[in-house]
Amino acid sequence: MAAMDATPQNTPETYSGRLLAFTIPTRHARGRLVRLDRTLDDILAAHDYPAPVTHLLAEALVLAVLMGGLVKDDGSQVTMQAQTEAGAVSLLVCDYKGGELRGYVDFDAARLAELGANPSLFALFGKGYLAITFDLAGGRGRYQGIVPLEGDNLSEACERYFYQSEQVPTLIRCAVRSDGEGVSAAGLLVQHLPEGEEGRERLHSKLDHPEWDHVAILAGSLRHDELLDSALSLEAIAWRLFHEEDEVRIQPGADIAKGCRCSVDHYREVLGRFPEEDRRDMRDENGIVTVDCAFCSRQFGIEI
Repeated sequence: MAAMDATPQNTPETYSGRLLAFTIPTRHARGRLVRLDRTLDDILAAHDYPAPVTHLLAEALVLAVLMGGLVKDDGSQVTMQAQTEAGAVSLLVCDYKGGELRGYVDFDAARLAELGANPSLFALFGKGYLAITFDLAGGRGRYQGIVPLEGDNLSEACERYFYQSEQVPTLIRCAVRSDGEGVSAAGLLVQHLPEGEEGRERLHSKLDHPEWDHVAILAGSLRHDELLDSALSLEAIAWRLFHEEDEVRIQPGADIAKGCRCSVDHYREVLGRFPEEDRRDMRDENGIVTVDCAFCSRQFGIEI
């Protein structure tokens, strides 16, 4: 982990996706920065999503990486799932594990078309909720928080999760852009941890702390165009925001790639858990069970 004591070199970034971690020890704060470029294109290419769904999923994927990047243990996974009772979008699910990212949206195309070009979060989901699940490696357990899908965007719902479920002051900023070169997305997450060391989960702290007010003001000044500017490195963004602090510690995070875990072996193992009677009902006339992967839009014929 390197301390940032000088202006970092600002070389243009070309990558599929990258995560950066940083801490501000004197302010008891930690943060994550991420940009998704080709990785995002790889995930979106599996489906012909309309523009509002593309934007929604891009934001969700950024959030999944930001939250997943808070967990250091190899093999841990963070899953974000949004469901609705009466919305055009019936299901959104993303998960992040060790640099591997995937996501999928199920929606009613006819209802979505009625909403126009820039539907609100409520228009997309109606009365919905967001479930965030941390599956920790090494037998450390699994915990989940559920919050209503309220506010202007998914980022606000995730901030509410940390507020309600963990009592951790959190600021999240996401930016999504779609142009002739494809879709790009980026995000910033900053948290205040005055009563626990960096890397712990479910830390509790005061929500009206002067240290946090200071950090939140600085982080909140970040513009969307800065987040998305590939000529501005993630290190340079952290420097711009917090260069007046005594110390900012930088730790490069994982390279991000599309990581759908579907395979014949995986599905054969899953099907093997079903009773033979159930598997018999699944087989076609050739004895093959066809499995659809919603994430990557592929079909697998399994002989079992």
